[in-house]
Amino acid sequence: MCALTAAQRGRKVLVIDHANKAGKKILMSGGGRCNFTNLYTEPSNFISNNPHFCKSALARYTQWDFLEMVQRHQIAYHEKKLGQLFCDNKASDILEMLLKECADAGATIQLNTPVTRIQANDSGFTLQCNKQTLQCKSLVIASGGLSIPTLGATGYGYQVAEQFGHRILPTRAGLVPFTITDPQLKEFCSALSGTSINDCVVQCNGQSFKEDLLFTHRGLSGPVILQISSYWQPGDSIEIDLLSDRDASVWLLEQQAQHSNLELKTVLSECFTRKMAQLLCEHWFSNTPLKQYNSKQLSAIGEQLNHWRLTPSGTEGYRTAEVTLGGIDTQEVSSKTMQSQKQDNLYFIGEVLDVSGHLGGFNFQWAWASGHAAGLVV
Repeated sequence: MCALTAAQRGRKVLVIDHANKAGKKILMSGGGRCNFTNLYTEPSNFISNNPHFCKSALARYTQWDFLEMVQRHQIAYHEKKLGQLFCDNKASDILEMLLKECADAGATIQLNTPVTRIQANDSGFTLQCNKQTLQCKSLVIASGGLSIPTLGATGYGYQVAEQFGHRILPTRAGLVPFTITDPQLKEFCSALSGTSINDCVVQCNGQSFKEDLLFTHRGLSGPVILQISSYWQPGDSIEIDLLSDRDASVWLLEQQAQHSNLELKTVLSECFTRKMAQLLCEHWFSNTPLKQYNSKQLSAIGEQLNHWRLTPSGTEGYRTAEVTLGGIDTQEVSSKTMQSQKQDNLYFIGEVLDVSGHLGGFNFQWAWASGHAAGLVV
């Protein structure tokens, strides 16, 4: 994105990528259909120690600007949920669009080229790439974060930033599933592996999200868990409302009045899968006809369903995380041009910065904002 924008403005652009294929993360995003942007993208959807940083980029290049390019390339798409836009076909449609825009603008992409050394000089920068030496006036670091190392993610961008005097804020995995080690709770989650619940509300540290929850053999996942994970710290508990569309205590009392002979697991199977209803009764509650519970007992069951509190043991880490939290301190980077305040003609864009988006769309805006300055993109 940065390369095509810079080339369109008349710059001579070379993209250097150590990977053997361009856009690997794009190809795997959105389950292979690329959630390429979100209709409701705005500054409040981004996490940073410098929350005002993203305002300039998002104001200068919006989701509607990117959508215009998608439409111009006649890429079919649909809104999946909460403004998330996905390709109807596959993620490669987005990658091919970007590569074509680069080619049409004259930007060159060079793969299989790891950079071993960067030096600043009077005319810009000298880069050593294996047996190749390159010169450029402007250098943009777009090397991403630490998430999904199997696709080639490394901490190289942070190393470059530190080389030129930048401060790196502590990094950790974000948008990542939780793991559970408590024996009973892990057994419960593992038994329900693959089971999902629609529109759960999860809260932690004053933040709340409403989305789908998924049980895994390691713990908890699904969009709502990925969202809240970015606000969770080790040792924190989370609260889950499994029946966010109703007051479960009131509902159970109503069911008792209307269907007193039904067993609890039968009533719960109206809201959950039969297997989950059975396991809830085995792990959390006894299973008897509703008429055998008093109102206090049913209220306690409802309270547990609306306010399930647990403490995750950890997360699955960078292996499955969709973003990296933390990174280059944006107090030391221009919010208008992405230029380093420590080194002239050096720019940082994308996930390497301390700016992370909520689940629901790629951050192409970060690449565009510095495009006018790019002479060479790493």
